[in-house]
Amino acid sequence: MMTKGCAEMGSVLTGKTDSALSIKFKMLQNKRYFEGYVMVLPFILLFAVFVIIPVVWGLVLSLTHYNMMQTMLWAGFSNYIELFLNDDLFITALRNTVWFAAIAGPIGFLASFFFAWVINQLKFRDAFSLAFYAPSIVSGIAISIIWLYLFSSDRLGLVNSTLLDLGFISEPMLWTMDPQLIMPLIIVISVWMSLGTGFLTNLAGLSNINIELYEAGAIDGVKNKFQELYYITYPQMKPQLLFNAIMSTVASLNVHEIAVTVAGFPSPDYSAHTLVGHMYDHGFIRFELGYASAIAFVLFLMNFLLGRLFMRLFSTKDE
Repeated sequence: MMTKGCAEMGSVLTGKTDSALSIKFKMLQNKRYFEGYVMVLPFILLFAVFVIIPVVWGLVLSLTHYNMMQTMLWAGFSNYIELFLNDDLFITALRNTVWFAAIAGPIGFLASFFFAWVINQLKFRDAFSLAFYAPSIVSGIAISIIWLYLFSSDRLGLVNSTLLDLGFISEPMLWTMDPQLIMPLIIVISVWMSLGTGFLTNLAGLSNINIELYEAGAIDGVKNKFQELYYITYPQMKPQLLFNAIMSTVASLNVHEIAVTVAGFPSPDYSAHTLVGHMYDHGFIRFELGYASAIAFVLFLMNFLLGRLFMRLFSTKDE
């Protein structure tokens, strides 16, 4: 009986000990979680203040008629109906923006990766990198002024002057006045300006690839640089490619400054009129903040959906 009682008492004490240890473990775990929440709290607050609240408030504004002078009036989806059914200029801006993004975005994305891949294999890599990245830190307006000198629509423009001297043209080409030439010129300038940031990101990613992977690939049958690029470099570069794809998309869809500097506002025949320009017109010139917010929300949805698409393309199976 005494042995049985001792055994029962031991099991009770063991159960209490296990329970106490479990409680202590949960307390430590909760403390660890609490410390983690405290550490991430500043980011959450800043993200909420500068991202979540503005997006939600922009959505609310897009459902109203508001001009900062009169009382805000509920409009429902009338702003969006007006945009897509009655605003021909919005359709023009949407078409110009999509065309610009479809050409400038992929070209800038691929070119920045290609040049980073090539320069990474050169002997004087640092000097080439500095020369390649330097234009991206210059103001867009300053760069546009340089390009305007090159593509001035009169005989004094460097390109027109050269073409006239060589006899390729008989009269100056209206680079900044002809609706058919304005957008291609803006695309060229934008792609040239956008190469620096993507190039630097890709170069950093290429520099961090373990060289032993290439040695192992050579043993496994990788024979040339292009096979190295496809089987080794591309999988290792997916985080940088994802970042550059999103950044190039955002920059392409938000083009405005260069278009205004090159073609003016409004541009001839609205050939360089973009969504950001349309939003600026209604928001800061006409003070139709509800309508401008509707344009901004359409632009936000385009950025968000394309971002999700790129995340699916460049994310690994484990992510």
